[in-house]
Amino acid sequence: MSTEENPAAAPRSLAEALRGRDDVSLAALLRSRPDLITPVPTDLTQLATRAGTRASVVRALERLDRFTLQAAQALAVASDPATYGELLGLMAGDDGDPAVSAALPHALGTLREQALVWGGDDRLRLVRTARELLAPSPQHPSPTGLGPTVREAAAGMSPGRIQEIVATAGLPSTHDSVSALEALAGLFSDPERMSALLDQAPSESVEVLERLVWGPPYGQVTADPAPRLRWLLDRGVLLPTAPGTVVLPREAALRLRAGRAHRTTEPVPPQVEAAAAHPPQIVDATAAGQAYTALATVEELLKDWHEGGPAVLRAGGLSVRDLKRTAVALDVPEPVAAFWVELAYAAGLLASDGEADERYAATPAYDEWLERPAGERWARLATAWLAATRTPGVVGERDAKDRTLSALGPGLDRSAAPEVRHRVLALLAGLPEGAAPNSESLLARLRWERPPRVVRTGGGAPSPYARRTAAQPAEGARGAAARAETPGYAEDGRAGGEDDLRSRLARWTLAEAEMLGVTGRGALSSHGRALIGAPAPRHAEAEAEPTGPGDKLPVHHRQVPAPPVLSPAEQATAAAAAARLLEPLLPEPLDHVLLQADLTAVAPGPLERPLADMLGVLADVESKGGATVYRFTPGSVRRALDAGRSAADLHAFLAAHSRTPVPQPLAYLIDDVARRHGHLRVGAASSYVRCDDDAVLNEILADKRAAGLGLRRLAPTVLAARTDPAALLEGLRAMGFAPAAESAEGDVLIARADAYRTPPRTPPEPVPDGPPVPDDTLLAAAIRAVRAGDLASTAPRKPVGGEAAGSAPGELPRTSAADTLATLQAAVLTNDTVWIGYVNAEGAASQRVIAPIRVEGGFVTAYDHTADEVRTYPLHRITGVAELAD
Repeated sequence: MSTEENPAAAPRSLAEALRGRDDVSLAALLRSRPDLITPVPTDLTQLATRAGTRASVVRALERLDRFTLQAAQALAVASDPATYGELLGLMAGDDGDPAVSAALPHALGTLREQALVWGGDDRLRLVRTARELLAPSPQHPSPTGLGPTVREAAAGMSPGRIQEIVATAGLPSTHDSVSALEALAGLFSDPERMSALLDQAPSESVEVLERLVWGPPYGQVTADPAPRLRWLLDRGVLLPTAPGTVVLPREAALRLRAGRAHRTTEPVPPQVEAAAAHPPQIVDATAAGQAYTALATVEELLKDWHEGGPAVLRAGGLSVRDLKRTAVALDVPEPVAAFWVELAYAAGLLASDGEADERYAATPAYDEWLERPAGERWARLATAWLAATRTPGVVGERDAKDRTLSALGPGLDRSAAPEVRHRVLALLAGLPEGAAPNSESLLARLRWERPPRVVRTGGGAPSPYARRTAAQPAEGARGAAARAETPGYAEDGRAGGEDDLRSRLARWTLAEAEMLGVTGRGALSSHGRALIGAPAPRHAEAEAEPTGPGDKLPVHHRQVPAPPVLSPAEQATAAAAAARLLEPLLPEPLDHVLLQADLTAVAPGPLERPLADMLGVLADVESKGGATVYRFTPGSVRRALDAGRSAADLHAFLAAHSRTPVPQPLAYLIDDVARRHGHLRVGAASSYVRCDDDAVLNEILADKRAAGLGLRRLAPTVLAARTDPAALLEGLRAMGFAPAAESAEGDVLIARADAYRTPPRTPPEPVPDGPPVPDDTLLAAAIRAVRAGDLASTAPRKPVGGEAAGSAPGELPRTSAADTLATLQAAVLTNDTVWIGYVNAEGAASQRVIAPIRVEGGFVTAYDHTADEVRTYPLHRITGVAELAD
C-alpha cells in the first residue's frame, strides 16, 4: 500500500524512513556512503543524523552524476514536500521530455538509496542540509540560476507597497500581505495570465527579463530606474531585495522558462566515441612492446642508481638538477622521467636509504623483482600504478605555500587518482575491441558522471559575477566567460574550466597507460582488460547487457558498467591473469650477441640476465631500440678487469656468446688494457702509488695534470699523495694510466659490480579518498548492530516508579539499586527481556536490551540483544532497569 493510500504509513523523518528499509537497502546505503559506518552508529536515529551532516551530504552530492544532481537541485527549488509530478515538471518542462521522463525514476531511486531524499512520491523531501546547500540565496545563487520565491523576496517590503504591486498587476486588492503575495505568485505561475501580462510589456522590458531568466537572477538598478525597469517593478516581475538590487522571483522565472529548472537537462550520459579502430592483435602487440620498454626503462633507471642515487632534498624529493640528469640518462622528457621514478617508488623498487647523507637507491625488493618472469614484473608495475595516489603529473607545479612540487617529494598525493584510472580503463573496456577513444568525448563522459564543484563551499560575500546591472545590454562572450568563473559554482553543474582535476587525471591516465603498455595505440589491450577485472570485450554491433538499477532504462540510457571493486586477493589473481596473457607477447631472451669489427656488439633482442649483466660491465650502451648496440672502450674493459675478470676470461666469454668470430681489434683492445692493468698500485697513506718501473713514476710527477693530487716521492718506486685512494685512482685514470687498488697486505682489490641497496622498505601507502567501501562481512555485522541498537532505543517499556509512560525515547532508566537487583532477579526466573541503562568505565552511557541468565557476585550475566552475544555487566554500572511493554 502506498503512502498516498495510507497517509499514516508515511515516514515523518529520515530515521523512520530508514527503519522501513530492509537489510539489502541499508547495505546499499552504507556501501554508497561508507563514511556513515565509520564508526558504526548505535541506532538508526544516529545513522539518520550522521547522514544529514554537512560533510557527509557534500561528499554524497559530489559523487552524483549530472542528471541525478540536477534532480536534487530541482527538489531544492521545489516546494517542501514536493510531489513526483512537480519534480517531473521542473525537470522536463511544460512540453515534457521523453528522455527525462524515462531517466528520472532511476535518478530519484539513487537519491533515495543514498538517503538524500526520503518519503513517497506524494511527499518527496530533500534532506535539510542538501536543501540548504543547493537552494538559492542572495549570497549564493542556485546552480539552476533561480532566485527566491515571491514570499521570500518580498519579506522586507511594506504592506502598502505590496498592495500597490497587486493593484498595478491587475489583481483584486486583499486585506493582508500574505494573501496578496499568494495572489501574485498565482499570477506568475498561471501560463495564460502571465502571457497576457507580458504581452503588455514594452520590448525593452522583455529584453531585461531575457538577461535574468537563466540566472543569476539578481540585477542592479539606480535610484531612478528607467521606464523599462519601472514597468517591471510596478508589477512585481522584479522585486527589490536591497537598496539598488532587484531580483526576478522564482515563480516568474519558471514561467518564462516554460517550467524548466535547468536550461539544459542531460538525462543521457555522453557516449564515448571511438576515434580509431585497430585489429586486436595489433593492439596487443603494440601494448606488449610498450610493456617491454617500460621494464627496460625501470631497470635502466635503477641500474643508473646502483651505487647510490641522487641525494634527498631537505624537504624531501629529487632536486630539479637530478631530475634533469635522470631524464638525460633515460633519454626522455622530464615529466616522463618523473613518471618512471614515481612508478618505481610506488612499486617498492626505489626508496631513500635513511642514512645521515640520505640518498635514493634500489631496495632489496628490486633484486627479487629482477628474478621474476617479465610478465610478473610488468604486472607488479601496473598494479602499483593502478592503486597509487601519487600523481607525477603535478611535478613542477606549486603547492598552497608556493613551493615547487618535486618528484618523490611530499604533496603529490591526489586521492581521486585510483578511481579515475579505474574509470578511464572501464570506459575503454566498454568500447568495441581494438577501438581507441576520442579523448574529448571520454572527458565529457567523466564530467557527466562526476560534475566538479557541484555545491558551494562556504559563506562569504556575493560573487562579483552573482549580480548584473538590469539596465545594461545583454552580456556578451566576455560576461559569459566571467560568469563561468564564479567561485564554488559551475552553471548547471558543469565544470568551471576544462582542466579540472579529474580531467587532468584522465589525460594523464591515457598517456601513462600507453607508456606502461596497458593500452596499445590508445585501445585497451587484452592484458589491460584482465588487469582491471573487466568482462569479455563486446563487438560494435552488440548491445550492452542490463546491469543493476539501470535494467529498466533504454539501452542508450545505461552507463558503462564499472568493473567490480577487487579485494587484494582478487587483484592479485587479476594481475596474475594479465601476466599470463602478456608473457607470450614479449620477446624471448637471447643468449648471444653479434660482435662487429668497429668494437661494437649488437644484441638483436632482450638478453638473458647473466649475459646482460656481464655485457653491461664489459661495454657501454651506445644506442637502444629494437636492437641494443654496445661499444667496447678501454674504460669499459678496465671496468671488467677491476671486477676481477682476467683477459682470458673476457676472451672466453665473448667467444661463447657471439654468433660471429671475435674481431681482431677487440681482442687486441682487451690484451692491451690487460697488459697495463695493475702496473701501478694505489693504497692508503692518505694514499700512495707504487710501481716497479720508476720511469713511469717520473712521468707522473712530470705531468702538470698531477699537480692537484699532491704527489711526492717516498722511494724510487713509491709516491705519496694528499688525496684519498678513490680520488687518486680517478685522477691517474684521467691522465691515461690504468692503476689498480691494493689492500694493506699488497693484494689487488677487486671492485665487484655489486650494487648499493637500501634497508628493506615498504611501498608508499595510497592516501584514501575517504573511508574504504566496507565488505559484506562488515556490512552484515554493522547492520545487525544498528538494528539491535535501534531496538534498544525504540522498544516500548513500562513506566518505572513516578516516571511517565511516555518518557522521551533514548532517555536512560533510573531505578534504585534494590529495585534494579529485584527486577533483574525476577527476569532470570521468568526468562523475560528487560531494558537497562549502562555506563562503561570511560563514562559513556548507553542503553541495552538484555535477557538476564544469572545474577550473582555483583554482576549480571545476560544475552545482550544489542551486541548479539552473552556479556557480563557490573550491577553498580547499571543506572536502572525497565520491563519492556507487551
